[in-house]
Amino acid sequence: MIANMAALGAALCWAAGGLIAIGPVRVLGSIAFNRVRLTIVAAALLVATTLLGGWQTLDTGAALTLALSGLLGIVVGDMALFWSLSRLGPRRNVVIYAANAPLTALLAYALLGEALGPWTVLGVALVTLGVMLAVALRSGSTHSWEAIQGNLLAGVSVCLLAAVGQAAGSIIAKPVMAAGADPIASAAVRVTTAALMFTTIGVLSAVRGGAAGAGAGGLGGLLVPRGLTPKLMLQIAGNGLLGVGLGMTLLLVGLAHGNAGVVATLSALSPVLILPMMWLLTGQRPSLGAWAGAAVAVAGVALIVNR
Repeated sequence: MIANMAALGAALCWAAGGLIAIGPVRVLGSIAFNRVRLTIVAAALLVATTLLGGWQTLDTGAALTLALSGLLGIVVGDMALFWSLSRLGPRRNVVIYAANAPLTALLAYALLGEALGPWTVLGVALVTLGVMLAVALRSGSTHSWEAIQGNLLAGVSVCLLAAVGQAAGSIIAKPVMAAGADPIASAAVRVTTAALMFTTIGVLSAVRGGAAGAGAGGLGGLLVPRGLTPKLMLQIAGNGLLGVGLGMTLLLVGLAHGNAGVVATLSALSPVLILPMMWLLTGQRPSLGAWAGAAVAVAGVALIVNR
């Protein structure tokens, strides 16, 4: 029950976080957005872990494993996820990203020996079909959040890459969490690693492009990216604390107590949660194709959970 509730909580955090992120991502770009939000969340998690004494649950090996998990799940996963978010909009992006659930179940079977029965195989097929339907029968909405920017196939492909990164990161972290690592300390290691990596990417990009033209005022643009306003900063902080801080911690709690495939599957309910959120915020009803795709994906989720 703890694992299931934690995974559902992560799904809710990610659905809401995706809506908060769309504006800042389209203004700042995925790398600058991630650098700012991960720096904020890393600082918060480091302070929380120190105050709560979570460091004692991690040894060097566990910390390195979690760092690798962060590189794949956050750096690779988030760079791809938010790049595609700026192209596809939040609804399509979250629906496609739900593919991380069957991918995690398959990797858990192959690498961790977690059973993958015939009902799970059928569930994987239904989730995949649901993703295809949700994209193929996309909404004709004219709201700015629904606009496709750039090539649709490129956006879908990069979003699927994000799903692979998330799945791999979860599988790598699973043994560490099952061994008793503190979820907040584990999230702190993963997020701090990712924040340092995004900062390094920013520095290298600034140096390669010429410090004088990088960001807002040379290398200083790494701290204050061009276009960053107080309103955007609040949105980034909200997204980070909700989607990364709380959402990731809940996911790690789920991995510590439950089956990796089941946890990933329940956390993939974000497509279902985001549809009514979009309807409420935009006033525009999602298309029947979006509902149909989400329904098929949920059917697959149900089969995987009940295998």
